Amino acid sequence: MEEKANCLSKLPLPLCRVLIFGNGGSGKTWLARRMGAALGHHPIHLDDVHWEPGRYGIARDRQVVDDDVCRIAAQDVWLIEGVYGRLASLAITRATTLIFLDIADDVCLENIRHRGLQGGGSVASFEELLHWVAGYRFRHNNWNSFEAHDRMFSAFEGPKHRLDCRDSVNAYLTSLSP
Repeated sequence: MEEKANCLSKLPLPLCRVLIFGNGGSGKTWLARRMGAALGHHPIHLDDVHWEPGRYGIARDRQVVDDDVCRIAAQDVWLIEGVYGRLASLAITRATTLIFLDIADDVCLENIRHRGLQGGGSVASFEELLHWVAGYRFRHNNWNSFEAHDRMFSAFEGPKHRLDCRDSVNAYLTSLSP
């Protein structure tokens, strides 16, 4: 109960539980870190929940991951970011604000190239990631596609923001400043 009181006294209610999603390389982690610093939240990265600790590329047990996401979403205060639409769907009913980073694919690809290999990945896995990100608007699946993210965004009835370029992301961040 103390956490809820803390949230309601220090943050506008819409910013108590923020869910950020979008394509790989769209800037979800970048935005979550800055929002977290501004709001006093510690961002939850769905990559850290989905993959075995220190072993990107090796997924954790699906039920364990689902249980972890549901446990996190049940909290009064959180800031969750990730590309995983299926995992985001487990938290979205508790979200008080939704942010869809609908950034151009070429910008996402350039961002990924700029950050390079992460998490002990191989050159082959990096190339697979680039291919996967490039296919975002062409995939037709239930969770990790533009189509799925767009559906989730459209169905959400609370405060939501569709940010389509770095300028709109920066303007949104500036709007959070007192």
